[in-house]
Amino acid sequence: MVAAVIAAAFALTSAPAHAVSPDAILAAKPPKLLSEFAFFADGAKQAPAEGVIPYHLATPLFSDFAEKYRFVHVPAGQSATYDPNEAFEFPVGTALIKTFAFPADLRAPDKDVRLIETRVLVRQQAGWQAWAYVWNAEQTEAELKIAGAKVDIAVTGRDGAPLSFNYAVPNKNQCKGCHALDGEVVPLGPKARNLNVEHPYASGAENQLAHWASAGILSGAPAPADAPSVPVWGDAVAPTEARARAWLDTNCAHCHRREGPASNSGLYLTWGETDRVAMGVGKRPVAAGRGSGDRAFDIDPGHPDNSILLYRVESTEPGVMMPELGRTQTDPEAVALLRKWIEEMR
Repeated sequence: MVAAVIAAAFALTSAPAHAVSPDAILAAKPPKLLSEFAFFADGAKQAPAEGVIPYHLATPLFSDFAEKYRFVHVPAGQSATYDPNEAFEFPVGTALIKTFAFPADLRAPDKDVRLIETRVLVRQQAGWQAWAYVWNAEQTEAELKIAGAKVDIAVTGRDGAPLSFNYAVPNKNQCKGCHALDGEVVPLGPKARNLNVEHPYASGAENQLAHWASAGILSGAPAPADAPSVPVWGDAVAPTEARARAWLDTNCAHCHRREGPASNSGLYLTWGETDRVAMGVGKRPVAAGRGSGDRAFDIDPGHPDNSILLYRVESTEPGVMMPELGRTQTDPEAVALLRKWIEEMR
């Protein structure tokens, strides 16, 4: 659905193409306005400029039901280097762009969409820099908000009932909190397993790894059949365990991994983790507090209501809920999936 919106925007021919500004990407001081990057031919319609390619993730991060439109820009003549496990190594001058938006009715994600913020991750000589831009009420421009922002959201929920909450645009330090790996800010989403799925480009549906390779922005990638992949977590046809592991990999493993900020927890939720105890199965928490909900194990096989992991994913209480940042709401579909996974576990 998000990919369809992007593809429709990409197909627009009435909007002029613009050359992306390398000066804005490489500037020590970020531009005040999103338009100064020239990422979009039409920002309100999220129609990318020439040299900006839309993409999506097979299983994306949950962010209070927000729709997300993702784009990548790699400098002409350069390419990212393929990695089978981690985010690709992108050259200096790369930009990863992600817009968060809410439709008036969550059941109709392509209608009456309001753009809220666009996050920009730019690769400079000294490393990655993250900036957040908040869209104005007219949907004509987005302005830099280094200190973050709060935006009131009022929509119709997936159950048809009114849903309202305060959406948090992260400040720069909060961006570092999620995007940190070995002390460096890094991209999270563009990994082989997340991109190894078809995307509806204007020219037709194509596997994203193949498209990136043919577009010259990715080098060293194998054929998609030989690359890792994760299922779409909401695909009921896929195995329950694979869907649950894919969801945890995206939503939790940026911190809960051996090299991550939550490594001292001993709970590692990356897709490639093979140690069941490290994954939380039959594992007691390192520190028991109110975050444990008086439950004894991170995952108690066959008993979701005895499992700390489910308790924290279901909670919206600060200091208890996981992930700690990026949400104020509970995703009931994800909770149901994790419950089913733990119930089936032996």
